[in-house]
Parts: sequence; C-alpha cells; structure tokens
Amino acid sequence: MPEGDTIHRSARTLERALAGRRLQRFEVRGPAAARASRPKTGTAITQVEARGKHLLIHFDDGIVLHTHMGMHGAWHLYRHGERWRRPGTQARVIIETDNGTVAVCFAAPTVETARATHGLRNVRDLGPDLCRDEPDIDEALRRAGRLDPRTEIAVVLLDQRVAAGIGNVYKSEACFACGVDPFTPLAAIEIETLRSLFVTAARMLRANLTTTRRATVDGGLAVYGRSGRRCRRCSNVVMSRRQGEQHRMTYWCPSCQSRRVRTAADATTTATTTRDATAPSQPAVAPASTTVDAASAGRPTRSPRRA
Repeated sequence: MPEGDTIHRSARTLERALAGRRLQRFEVRGPAAARASRPKTGTAITQVEARGKHLLIHFDDGIVLHTHMGMHGAWHLYRHGERWRRPGTQARVIIETDNGTVAVCFAAPTVETARATHGLRNVRDLGPDLCRDEPDIDEALRRAGRLDPRTEIAVVLLDQRVAAGIGNVYKSEACFACGVDPFTPLAAIEIETLRSLFVTAARMLRANLTTTRRATVDGGLAVYGRSGRRCRRCSNVVMSRRQGEQHRMTYWCPSCQSRRVRTAADATTTATTTRDATAPSQPAVAPASTTVDAASAGRPTRSPRRA
C-alpha cells in the first residue's frame, strides 16, 4: 500500500499538471459511478493535495474528488491520445483538461466525491499528517491515548486516526530506529518513547518526499523487507511476522529492539506511590521492569480500521 510520502509525491505531480486547468472530461467508472457528483465541463481544478495516504482534487464548484490507492491503485498522467500503460478496465477516474492532459486513476478501491472535505468521513477523521511541516505530535499522542492500552505499538502507528501517513515501511523502520519491539502493548510504552516514535516516523516520511528510492539508514532500509538477512547494526538476523487483524507484515531485529519498556506492574507501582505520598515512609522498592522477547512477541491485537 502506498504510504504518505508516495501520495504526497503523486499529489505534487498532479498539482503541477492539473491546477488552474479547466475540465474537458470527467468520468468515474466502477462501483462509485452511480453515486458520484460530477463537476461540469469548463469547471476549473483549483488544488490537488494529499492528506496522509488520501489524495484530494478540488474543483471551483465546491466538489472534491477523494481517492485512496489501497494496495494496487495509482494515478497516471498522459497526453490526449497517448496509449495507457494499464488496461482501461482498471480505470476508476478519468480527468481530461483543456490543454490535453489526461489524468487516470487506476484500481483505486476508494473513489468518492463530496461538497467540501467535511463530507468525507475517512478524511475528516484523520490524525495529524506526518508528511507536513511541523505536524501536531501532541494531538497524535492524545489520539493514541484513546486506544485500547493492549493495542500493540506497531498497530497504533498504522492507525490513520491517530497520525496519518505511516504504513508498513515506516512503522517497522520507526520502531527499529527507536529500539522498540513492535509487539509491545501501548500501555507499556513511556510517553516520551511514544513521542519519539511519531517524531521519527515524521522525519523519515519527510526525508523521502522527493525520492522514489526510500532510505532511512545508509544503504536503504534498516529492517523492512529484509527478513532472514543480517541486521545492518548488529548482524543478528532480521525477523518478520504478520500482525493484527489485517495481517500486515512487520519486520524487526530481536537484538536491537529488545528495549526495556514500562510494564503494568510499573504503572501500578507508580500509581500506588502517588496515592501513598503522604503515608508513613516504607522501605524503597525498585519498580519492576521487563524486556519483551521479540522471538515470542505478544498476540496479534485488534487492528485499526483502514483510513
């Protein structure tokens, strides 16, 4: 599935080609065709933008076209009469402008139109877009705090209602960079570690906005797609496993990501200490802690709805 950096690159390319041009043709095919509102011939395209993994095309009559690429969707640009590189049966949206530019959206599972973006629920509910400058990390933390505390941290990072733009690649890479086992439950993650995960993912996404050759470390990616190969940092073997209800693949290094994290016992100890602050002093007891074993990492937890 394309991640936020890919969709932002697509939006910039479409913006350069379409913004300010007037429609000569607007066609929606497939299941969305019957219910899609259509801008009229001569309507101007005012803006193309990305919000996380969602691409929006705005028209001057107030209509907004929303597409989500899923696993196999893509936007292509052609000149009028040019042969398409994918079969016409896969076309979901066709836009032709007054200068002969043709934009075709292929195989997108989500195609819808609305009058302004507030009518698009999946877009309206998105968390801060980590591909944008200075995303609101505090808001992402607040949203994460509303989730089931048993949710595994890699599943949290994929939840587009918490923060938009992260996919499988940056989920795995951010966890590696921060030394966090991706199967750790949210309740066991310190708030500053959670902040570091979002900040790191945002930095990685923005660093790859202008290239199609993703890199998060020297040489490419640290763990994503490298199952069975040697870790670039410690030379241990990188592992992979499907995670969550959607069975998304997660990659991690069991040596580099055996970070000590807060346990439920820690949280209980902290709460008890706070409640008993005025009680007679007792012998100090060090709070319990543990290291999550990546090789026997926790059970799959409930995955977020894709947004």
